Amino acid sequence: MSDPTAAVLDDLRDESEEVDRIVGELSPAGWARETPAPGWRVAHQIAHLAWTDAVALLAVTAPGAFAAEAAKALAAPRTFVDEGAQEGAAQPPAELLAHWRAGRKRLAEALRAAPPGSRIPWYGPPMSAASMATARLMETWAHGQDIADALDAVRTPTARLRHIARLGVRTRDYAFTVRGLTPPNEPFRVELSGPGGELWTYGPEDAEQRVTGPALDFCLLVAQRAHRADLALYARGAEADRWLGIAQVFAGPPGRGRAPGGAGSPDRLAEGV
Repeated sequence: MSDPTAAVLDDLRDESEEVDRIVGELSPAGWARETPAPGWRVAHQIAHLAWTDAVALLAVTAPGAFAAEAAKALAAPRTFVDEGAQEGAAQPPAELLAHWRAGRKRLAEALRAAPPGSRIPWYGPPMSAASMATARLMETWAHGQDIADALDAVRTPTARLRHIARLGVRTRDYAFTVRGLTPPNEPFRVELSGPGGELWTYGPEDAEQRVTGPALDFCLLVAQRAHRADLALYARGAEADRWLGIAQVFAGPPGRGRAPGGAGSPDRLAEGV
């Protein structure tokens, strides 16, 4: 039987290496380029990934110390992420890049060594090692999209999107509760076309609330990297339609999303597998 954690970690490694190739040879001007996230330059995006990897490593290896960090986040829920990114972005680019590379390697090793069935504390409910790796892959892909948009770099969608799509479906209720809304009682059917033409399905076939469209578009939506108006997603049912207006795969306060016609629109990405 295959190890789900190992499979996700392999894909996380590949996703990280793709982003690394985009920033690895950047000039200082490239690191200073503004990204679609207000106030964040390319350096802030990599600094955030490095910071989150370090906090995740703390959660895996020193849960008590992580609890203290989580308490700081609860005391300043709207600023602690920016503060972490700002601190890292102040490093020289070569040091920041080396820091991110070393940190993501340490985290992968710790997750691979986590005992089966272990639960890792996080800012939301505790999660398995495989779920933690999936969350890191989602963030790496999403912040990599910000970087690609800032640099006009073209990325080819891959089958690694299946991890983000699944997480997007699983976080449906969170998108409602984080906004003080009552989640729907009924299950949804989600049908997504993968980059290679394959069909990814979630939920019962006979569900009345349905979402269909390209997997790339769904991932851009739940990661809030493109506006719904720019995406080829279709909702059938009032609750499914409401979900597409608030979908959020990441933890934390409700995101502001992107304006219509902005960065992250699928026409800025290459078709492919």
